[in-house]
Formats: sequence, C-alpha cells, structure tokens
Amino acid sequence: MPLNRRKFLKKSAVTGAGVALTGAVAAPAAQAAEVKGGAAKGAGKRPKRYSLTVMGTTDLHGHVFNWDYFKDAEYSDKAGNAQGLARISTLVNQVREEKGRCNTLLLDAGDTIQGTPLTYYYAKVDPITAKGGPVHPMAQAMNAIGYDAVALGNHEFNYGIETLRKFESQCRFPLLGANALDAKTLKPAFPPYFIKKFHVPGAPPVKVAVLGLTNPGIAIWDKAYVQGKLTFPGLEEQAAKWVPKLRSMGADVVVVSAHSGSSGTSSYGDQLPYIENSAALVAQQVPGIDAILVGHAHVEIPELKVTNAKTGKTVVLSEPLCYAERLSLFDFELVFEKGKWEVESVAASLRNANAVADDPRITKLLSDEHATVVKYVNQVVGTATETLTTVEARYKDAPIIDLITKVQEDVVRAALAGTQYASLPVLAQASPFSRTSEIPAGKVTIRDLSSLYVYDNTLVAKLLTGAQLRAYLEYSAEYFVQTAAGVVVDPEKLTNANNRPDYNYDYVSGLGYEIDVAQVAGSRIKNLTYNGAALDDAQQFVFAVNNYRANGGGAFPHVASATELWSESTEIRTRIAEWVTAKGVLDPKDFASVDWKLTRDGTPVF
Repeated sequence: MPLNRRKFLKKSAVTGAGVALTGAVAAPAAQAAEVKGGAAKGAGKRPKRYSLTVMGTTDLHGHVFNWDYFKDAEYSDKAGNAQGLARISTLVNQVREEKGRCNTLLLDAGDTIQGTPLTYYYAKVDPITAKGGPVHPMAQAMNAIGYDAVALGNHEFNYGIETLRKFESQCRFPLLGANALDAKTLKPAFPPYFIKKFHVPGAPPVKVAVLGLTNPGIAIWDKAYVQGKLTFPGLEEQAAKWVPKLRSMGADVVVVSAHSGSSGTSSYGDQLPYIENSAALVAQQVPGIDAILVGHAHVEIPELKVTNAKTGKTVVLSEPLCYAERLSLFDFELVFEKGKWEVESVAASLRNANAVADDPRITKLLSDEHATVVKYVNQVVGTATETLTTVEARYKDAPIIDLITKVQEDVVRAALAGTQYASLPVLAQASPFSRTSEIPAGKVTIRDLSSLYVYDNTLVAKLLTGAQLRAYLEYSAEYFVQTAAGVVVDPEKLTNANNRPDYNYDYVSGLGYEIDVAQVAGSRIKNLTYNGAALDDAQQFVFAVNNYRANGGGAFPHVASATELWSESTEIRTRIAEWVTAKGVLDPKDFASVDWKLTRDGTPVF
C-alpha cells in the first residue's frame, strides 16, 4: 500500500514508530512450494516451505552511471569492476525474474547522497532544497528500481539535516535509523524499522522486519549539523532494544541493515563510547537476528557467519562492494511448523555489476541530470604551467598537496584578519586522498580540481601549540611501515601500516621535518623546525584543518579538543576552484615548498 509520508513522518517524530507495510504481496504457488493437502497436520504430510530472497547494496555514494566524472570517461579499474545503479537495476531485474518479484526485498545500508559530482551538484549548485528545486537523482533512480528500505549512512548528514529531510521526502521508501534519536526526546528521529508481509497460499503470511542502524561516528564527523539536534547511541544497545519488539510484533524474519563494518574497530579511538564497525558484534550479542546487510567499510564480504553467544544460532552477514559494484543476495528457506514460520537456512552470495549492461530505463531517466553535471565539471577555470600529480604524494612532498594547504592557509588568514588571532602563524593539514589525481599542464577544469579533493569536507581553524603539533605529526607518521636502513625500499610496501588508509595520513604545511621510518612509531619526527629554528613547544599556531579531522576523524591527538577559532560551510574543493579561478594561472612557485622528507637514520629515502 502507498505510504503517506507526511502523516507517517509526523507520527514517527512523535512516537518513534517504524514502517509497517502490510499490503498483499502474494507468492505464486510454485514459489511457496505448496504441498497437496494444505497445512501440515496429519502424518505423512510435508510442512509448507517458502523461499525468500533479500537483495542489498551499500555505500552507493551517488553512483548512478558507470562513469568517472573526474576523468570524464567510462569508469574502469584493474579489477574490471563496473559501477552504478543502472547496472544494479539490471541485476535486480534478473533476481526478481528468477525468484518472483513477490518473493524478494531490496535494501540498502546507507551512504547514498554524497560522493560524486552528481550528488554534489544537486546538493549545492542546483540544490533539491530550493523552492521548486529538482528531485534528487538518487531518489529518482532508487524509486524507479523499487527499493523497499534504506538505512541512513553517516554521509547522509554531510549537507545538513534540511537536505537529508528533503531527500527523504522525495523517496518512495523509508530511511531507517533506530539509533538516530532526537537529542531532546531521545525518541527515533527516523523510522527505526520496516515490516513487509509476504503472502503464502494455504499458509499464514511470512512477516519480514528490517531494522535500520546507522553509525555513531556521525556525532563526530558531522558535529556542526547534528550537535544538540540528534544523538547516535551504539548499534548493539539499540538492536537489543528493537529486535525483541519486532519479534513480539510477529516478525518471522529479522534482517538488520547496518551502516557499520564488521571489524569491531573504530577510527575515532575512545572519543565515543560506541564502536564504529560493530555489525559482527550485533550479530554475536543480540539474539533474534537472522541476517545483517553490512555497510560503511567499503570491503567485499560475500558471506560471514557469526554465532550468537546467547542462542548458538548462526547469523549470516554480507557486505557488497561499494559504489554499486556488487549486489548481495540473502536466500532464506523457511518452513511452517508447529503453527509458525521458522528460518531453516540462510545463504549469502554476491552478484557482480560487471556481468551485466546498464538498465536503459535508468540511464534514460537520468540522462539530462548526467549531461548537466558533465558540462559543469568540464568548465575551465584556469591554466597550469606544468602537470601536477598525486602519484608519489604518499611518500614524497608533492606540490599538488601543497596547493591544498596553501588555499586553506589563505582562506583562514583572510577569515581571521582583524581578530585577536590575526598575528598567529597559520599552518594547514592535507592528505593524499587519491593516488591517481592529475592536474594537466594547460587548461584546468573543475573536474581536475575536484579529483584532487574528492570529499565534501569544509574548513575549520583550531588553536594548537608546538608540542601538540609534534604529537600530531608523530601520530601521522605511524602510517609508514618501519623500514630498516639499508633495506631496499618498495614504495608500494612503505605505507598503510596497520591498514591505515591514505586519508588518515597528513602533511602539515609551514613546518620543516623529517620522518625517520627506521625508527619505531612514536619517535619518528626529527629536526622539527618553524622558520628555520627548532620548534618551540609553547608557541601557538592557527591550524587549518578539514571538518572530518577537526571533529576527531582519524583519532589524531589534540585537534578535536582544541579551541575552535572559525569554521565555514563552503567545501574546500570549492575554495580550491575559487583560488585557481582568481589566480588564472596555476604555477607551483606560488604554493609549492619542500617541507618534509622520509629518512632512515638521517639519510633521505628518496
């Protein structure tokens, strides 16, 4: 039955109600495996059986087409992957054809409306929040494909609550978040769950409940938008609250869609008492869950079986690869015995988007939006005197990263002019986000600059001391694998120690330093200087950082708790484009400097 969103949202805000869709979803007799003689009462009569398939995607990040907006070309990688909801739509159609559409459910585990120039454009350039504004491309695509429910991801909050609520109003499916609570009432601010009945001829319907859980890290990463408005308790405690309720409401099957990885780790250290990647812990600790669609971690897990500690039952987890590259399938076999449906088995598997072609219905639906964004990102904003690239930026001081720090320094200096902090030196951090970004010599476009800064981060100014910056650099240097002097250095094996991602390694501009990779982590920063002299631990600096780092992302020391001097909502990517546009010419002499180098026992590595 159609969902009256306005009435529902009003009810949900007041009572914390979930979504219960009880409309008829009739299963054909063959799919229901109906046995002559009806219900299993007499001897020799086999019990009723029912097969259900739950499909899932996650971390779509605005990928509708198999297109790389940064390269202005079809997407391609070494693994031969293909991306986009247009491909997923074809896979979904195939599964519905195989299983019978009335025996399937389609879910997503979050991070939907951020991640490509397509989503940026409809959040910022031609925003969906404007009066008479457009319908978000992700809402259009997911409505057309027929998603049943979507869990909130942390990146849903990147553009603020108004944009998220507008997107929600455009979706013909609920956005679930049992642990996204109103900060004042502590009641769910979004529907916690979704229920759908599957009719089985000659037997009671199968009632499937989907519980949506989002990531506690939102409280850190999007603090500017959610502080005082929303709070995000842990997944385990909220699942323990809601799963028994869903079972008491008659749910025969409970599936969790969780925007939380399975590793049991957190990138934000002990800043929150809740675990970032807790999907496996939910399976282990909370009885009554049959399967979990896992998101957030951007890893591929075809099937992971976790034993629940209290019941001994197996919970099946699956995480499809991000960017609509994979589709997870949970195949349930149910049997009707002793007056109720029981889950007999669950098996998870993946289907690959590279095995099919785009669904022309989806590409046609969004061809105008796609063309608009392609035109936008190909606008020329300046000229580069030479090619700049991030290829070696992880282990060599690269001018292209200096461009980011220079822009951040300039913006913060201008913002603090005339304040009591105007006389303090301004330093900046930046990370080598991409290993393939290139700004070519000659004409520079918005897409060239956007590929350099792929996240929608904004700028914050914090007050730090020399001692705190020293600790910050030591923590950053843990990114390198300890490599003894004299050992042949393989750059591909030099970085990402302990699986630390590239985006959690920072340059710091304005300081001179060496990173001695022969030393143990924690004692690698050598010859740390400011203005050619040894750094004074007591000196104060203004530190220009992105909002992810400023709010504790990556768990870098001191920065989250440091005094905030200024912040803004304009993306750093936009600031870079503005800076280049104003200059007209992109010349490394205007921003590049060699501030740091890798050494081993004082000898440069490169």
